[in-house]
Amino acid sequence: MDKLALTLLIIGGLNWGLVGIFRFDLVAWLLGGQTSVFSRIVYVIVALAAIWAIPMLFRGRKTTAAEV
Repeated sequence: MDKLALTLLIIGGLNWGLVGIFRFDLVAWLLGGQTSVFSRIVYVIVALAAIWAIPMLFRGRKTTAAEV
């Protein structure tokens, strides 16, 4: 589930980069505009992935014997 959340966050981050640099929302373009139901679903899924990823910031990194 963590990898799926990170994948969605990368897609969302790239979309925001396109919006910031080129004023082009790829999700809206692909799914019929920012107010279409499908675009809004994608935006909500990416937001849920971000919420899921918050605890990843606070997890301790496991070290192996080779790293010590």
